[in-house]
Amino acid sequence: MINEELILEAKKAREHAYAPYSHYRVGAALVTKNGKIYYGCNIENAAYTPSNCAERTAFFKAIYDGEREFEKIAIVGGAEGSDADELCAPCGVCRQVMMEFCNPQKFQIILANGKDKQLQLTLKDLFPYGFGPDNLNK
Repeated sequence: MINEELILEAKKAREHAYAPYSHYRVGAALVTKNGKIYYGCNIENAAYTPSNCAERTAFFKAIYDGEREFEKIAIVGGAEGSDADELCAPCGVCRQVMMEFCNPQKFQIILANGKDKQLQLTLKDLFPYGFGPDNLNK
């Protein structure tokens, strides 16, 4: 799947966000090694800490279905009512979840706005000193 198509899927996922407190809506579209797409949106909670990011929502849905190999993820986020004019990078907790299941040198993270701006990075680019399973298997 080409990045532009995946970005459109992330934009669709953003429409499902539950963000009554921050009013910042995020959508993610995660591609498995076999080409299946899993969707996620941010889900807030009045107690704040039980909230979940779009990226983790997509990963957890995929993990539940038995997926363990991932190629890339597209992320689109921004203020409610906007077309997501700025790029939205994954938080540190999401980066840590990605480290658990993805090869940092190969896994692609596509940050996109609602229009024509996109940035493609590897997990290693975003999390250069990440801690993952390989750190424990030495």
